Amino acid sequence: MTKPVPDPPLETTPLEDALRADDQLKNREAIKRALDFYLSPDPIKPRLPSTMFLVHPNIDTESLLAHACESLASAHVMAGDFADQLSRPQRSTALAIQQIVMLAELAVNRVLDRVDPQS
Repeated sequence: MTKPVPDPPLETTPLEDALRADDQLKNREAIKRALDFYLSPDPIKPRLPSTMFLVHPNIDTESLLAHACESLASAHVMAGDFADQLSRPQRSTALAIQQIVMLAELAVNRVLDRVDPQS
């Protein structure tokens, strides 16, 4: 179907043209910032460990494992003593924590035996 009268031509003023160009420029800048943010992220900075509780880097593996084993044994005893003072539902939770600590202690003991086998 044809129109009897064609659309009138679009006539714009210089002010409208300037505003349209300014909007296009702002849109292009926003698009560039968004693409740069997602496609070119800043490089990840390496995490620096806190120096408050720093393990000496030259300490031997056997000493670290022995200390971990002793710490886990202490936690095992403390969790057991704490579980004795609790009522039923909380006692079950404390005993479960004690069991997890005990399993970790056994694993560390096994690794310690492999590092320094006691013949």
